[in-house]
Amino acid sequence: MRSKIIRKLVRLLLALLLLALLGGAVAWYKLFREVPEPKWADESERFKYGSIGAEFSRGIPYYIWEVLPRVFPEYLPGSGGYKSFGLVWEEGHEMPVGFTKQIIGFPRVANNCAICHVGTWRSQEEGSPHIVVASPANTVNVQAMLRFLINCGKDSRFNARVLLPEIRRDVKLSVLDRLLYRFVLIPLTRSALQRQEQQFLWMNRTNVPDWGPGRDDPMNLTKYFMTTQPVDNSVGQADFPSNWNLKVRKGTAGTNLYLNWSCDTPAVRSVLIDSALGLGAAPDKKSRLSYPIDNLHWKLKRRAWFVKRMEDLDNFLSNLPPPKYPFKTDEFLAAKGQPIYEHYCAECHDVGAPRTSQVIPIAEIGTDRERLDTWTQAAADEANKVVKSLGINRPNMVKNQGYCSPPLDGLWMRAPYLHNGSVPTLRELLEPAEKRTKTFYVGYDVYDPVNVGFVTQGPPAERRGWKHDVTVRGEGNQGHTYGTELNDADKKSLLEYLKTL
Repeated sequence: MRSKIIRKLVRLLLALLLLALLGGAVAWYKLFREVPEPKWADESERFKYGSIGAEFSRGIPYYIWEVLPRVFPEYLPGSGGYKSFGLVWEEGHEMPVGFTKQIIGFPRVANNCAICHVGTWRSQEEGSPHIVVASPANTVNVQAMLRFLINCGKDSRFNARVLLPEIRRDVKLSVLDRLLYRFVLIPLTRSALQRQEQQFLWMNRTNVPDWGPGRDDPMNLTKYFMTTQPVDNSVGQADFPSNWNLKVRKGTAGTNLYLNWSCDTPAVRSVLIDSALGLGAAPDKKSRLSYPIDNLHWKLKRRAWFVKRMEDLDNFLSNLPPPKYPFKTDEFLAAKGQPIYEHYCAECHDVGAPRTSQVIPIAEIGTDRERLDTWTQAAADEANKVVKSLGINRPNMVKNQGYCSPPLDGLWMRAPYLHNGSVPTLRELLEPAEKRTKTFYVGYDVYDPVNVGFVTQGPPAERRGWKHDVTVRGEGNQGHTYGTELNDADKKSLLEYLKTL
């Protein structure tokens, strides 16, 4: 009798074990199974669409992401779904540039570096956009996209009863997948978006200016995501920088060439690492849903993959040439402008010059200081500790008291100018502040080869752009007065030479 009971208990335990193993296998397959990325045609394609590892901590289920514009069109800034955010979308590609789609159990959508670093230009309103890899994402409104997702998560319609029928318009889900979306993915995604609202409350403070297209608030993003620094009264909206030809931003042994607008980082690799971490490439310790499982996966596998991915990214961007000016130039006039450039600009902007990629004191440069004041030594110290705790070694972030003087390669594609994009064209940058335009529209990508910058005035620019007002806090267009006293002929010659850089 006793032996029968033991046998029954053994069979029961074996059945329970088998059931647990089967359940674990299904859970692994549906939630954690990784499908390798496709083989990219080249590193440029990988930069635009390849993973940096953000799908784990920040990935949104693809089918939910796909239907949100249909369900919540009132939260979009305009018509056209995700295109209304100014995203770059190449013909023949499923995803916009800067968006990754990777299967980790289920298809997930996340962002990579290209969301801020791929721009476009057109020669005329009806023309097709030319895509420039590693340029500032001049049309992309990241803040509007964040607010859209947050508003979706707050809406009571973000539930399985509303979303599942929309998803089923696009894809036929299995019974198991319908259950997974109904009881797991939709509730958890909504919870994650609601937590995101709390993480971004700082950008919705009263009387704080919006970022607008082609910009973010980089150091406050770093402070409030990588550190526990309290929310303060600072604002630091700044243009996305270009990140091509990064080899010229690397100093020789014993020297530091600074990056970021206010020289917050002394090494290329550090900027790449911190930017990727900010996009969610590492475990998100603020998310109870991805930690500690995600943290364990990071330690066992993803950390080594991430370090290698940053190395590959560094190599690609370091050797990516700047884009050549696409319009005709006057070679004779440019030759006349070269000595003017050498007199007024080269000391701070020529590769290898003594002040290039160095700190220009705020008292000298005289530009709007709000971006400079967002970053503190305490924030730098804590951010360095956070990165070190992830097992990543990189040169430490620092605090300086001025703005960076970068090389000017590909300068034509980096409009508008100054760190906050407060001067629309190079021609205006050669004028004193009182003669510079006070209001103009950014986010429109038709190019103005005469003034060297994008078209910022007129009905099309107003219709498709975002109004920049230099009287708003952090948007000032003062400072950088070098060359403003030149006569008109010399300015014209200098401008022609600057097109060739």
